[in-house]
Amino acid sequence: MAILLIGCAALLALLVHTLANARLLRRPPAAGAAGVAPGQVAVLLPLRDEAARVEPCLRALLELPPAIRVLVLDDGSTDGTAELVRRVAGDRVTLLTGRPLPAGWLGKPHACQQLADAAGDAEVLVFLDADVVLAPDAVERATVLLRRCGVDLLSPYPRIEAVGAGERLVQPLLQWSWLTFLPLRAMERSARPSLAAAGGQFLVVRREAYERAGGHAAVRDRVLEDIELARAVKRSGGRIALADGSALARCRMYASWRELSDGYAKSLWASFGSPLGAAAVLAMLLALYVVLPLTVLFGQWAGLLAYALGVAGRVATARASGGRAFPDALAHPVCVLLFAWLVARSYARRGRTTWKGRPTWRP
Repeated sequence: MAILLIGCAALLALLVHTLANARLLRRPPAAGAAGVAPGQVAVLLPLRDEAARVEPCLRALLELPPAIRVLVLDDGSTDGTAELVRRVAGDRVTLLTGRPLPAGWLGKPHACQQLADAAGDAEVLVFLDADVVLAPDAVERATVLLRRCGVDLLSPYPRIEAVGAGERLVQPLLQWSWLTFLPLRAMERSARPSLAAAGGQFLVVRREAYERAGGHAAVRDRVLEDIELARAVKRSGGRIALADGSALARCRMYASWRELSDGYAKSLWASFGSPLGAAAVLAMLLALYVVLPLTVLFGQWAGLLAYALGVAGRVATARASGGRAFPDALAHPVCVLLFAWLVARSYARRGRTTWKGRPTWRP
């Protein structure tokens, strides 16, 4: 019983931390933020075999103010991606053809570096993924927030759209993990590179800081290039921040369970320092969010409190990030179990996974 009460106390402390982070999360300025000067901001979109899903992203880019330059790089697509870009976007975007992948590079960092090199003298670089759909004023508001916060790299996290059951069980854990376990303000103020988080779906960075950090060349072989870029910015003396981007962009990362499980398999292992670290984190998560609630089946009514505290944390995260609170949060123990399985699967497949025909791991 004492152990159960200690666990509930830990869950309560985590819930308080989540609520505090939700209040501290950076918010974009209201609609109607000041515009940007021509050539000041460049939106950079790397694409590889994205013909099936990039059209909504492109049509949203067409709604951006003309002063914002949009560059798209076709990275060796074989599914007609380049033709789709030409048909949908025409002359509104600059379409580049990616160079062959050099030794020692992973595909996305190489594509992003080429885009940054082609962005001319733009002061702010906005990296975007093909599954992100921006609001018409999203880039302006994010740029204003970058400057208002006084940071060098800003990660406005989009509203994650989850449709299928698997997506709804797994995807909300991204924001939940950040808001529950990350010391948000300490991350922004600390110079420690290890204390960093970022989401590559929508990333806003000052060019000066990007170049000082070494650009994507500094993270050329990293599967989680977004987090590693944030660390590189910190390592070079810059500051980073997370923001609620749910009013600026929406994103459906995966369209099926197979896509989701394969996507997590290629990169989830890199979120932990080592297999031992991953095992320790998973043991803690399973103990707090699965084992403790299950004790109610054995007459330990404090297990019901443990379950309620876990659900409350998920609800707080959903409300802070534009996600769906109910009924999804009620399945939180199942979500944590599924996440543990995905981590184990990712480690089991490390070193032999591919993504769009390319290896995703460099020894």
